[in-house]
Amino acid sequence: MAFKETFKHDFYPFKNQAEIDRVRNITYEEIVAMNGKHPTNPNIQLDVIRNEEFENIMITDMLMRIIESDREDKKCVMIMCNPCPTYRKVAYMLKELGVNCRNVKFYMMDEWADEDGNIAPLSYKAGFGYAFNYFMVQHIKELGFKEENFIYHSNKTTPDFSKMLEQDGEADIVYSGPGWPGHLAFIDPVEDWFKPTMEEYLEQPAKVASLHPLTIAQNSLHGGFGFSGDISKVPPKGAMMGPRDAMKAKNVLDMHGITTAGSKVTWQRLTSRLCIFGQPSQEVPASILQLRDKPTHIIMSRNLAATIKEDDYFQY
Repeated sequence: MAFKETFKHDFYPFKNQAEIDRVRNITYEEIVAMNGKHPTNPNIQLDVIRNEEFENIMITDMLMRIIESDREDKKCVMIMCNPCPTYRKVAYMLKELGVNCRNVKFYMMDEWADEDGNIAPLSYKAGFGYAFNYFMVQHIKELGFKEENFIYHSNKTTPDFSKMLEQDGEADIVYSGPGWPGHLAFIDPVEDWFKPTMEEYLEQPAKVASLHPLTIAQNSLHGGFGFSGDISKVPPKGAMMGPRDAMKAKNVLDMHGITTAGSKVTWQRLTSRLCIFGQPSQEVPASILQLRDKPTHIIMSRNLAATIKEDDYFQY
């Protein structure tokens, strides 16, 4: 009896082996040959970006929108993703250019919560609100930014998060990127989110929900938790925007470029293919972006778009 090459794992959210096999076999050359077009959705622009220039796309998009909000004196509502030093670079450029940030409103995409659903306070150093305040907010107050326009998840704000977005006319832009279990924000493939139909799934607003074990494992390697695999440091739940917030946003910039400390090792390469090219499903939350009827820009670094193949001499 031949030994199998693929296996089923109860904890692994992706159950459709045929889809896994199909997207795994999509090569770098095939992705590049799409010439910026998504196979099924004309609203999606799909670009492969040099690894060294990947960050520039997000920086430029953020600067453009904030500068326009100043010049045209119009509100700009932005949903901001995970805590990254990129925001510090944006803040520096805004200061050097003298851009007034009076019209900008930042919504944090997600935040940590404990087992009882208590959302991490702004003082929690591994928190997303803390990091965004550290990298961005504190540097642009002198540019006219109003602190009340910094909307971070809390026990008070999360229940009304989606309603607040609706009152603001929905997000002008969502910056996103999938986690190991295919999450969008912290919308993981867990029972807290599953619905009988996709229509019901897509209507869900922001809330506190459990996290998938792969999300916890992934984040145990983040600098905020000591990048050492310490699972005990990572909270078991999160507060996050809902699928409705991503679907109603006027624009989405979805970024696929995470690697292990800049190496060619990445847990994201297969997940990204499932999110971008796989059948949209609740088991792959970020795949719902394929269903958007509004402008959606997906970018992959060359590293993430690279053909998936074995390497006998490479060790993790």
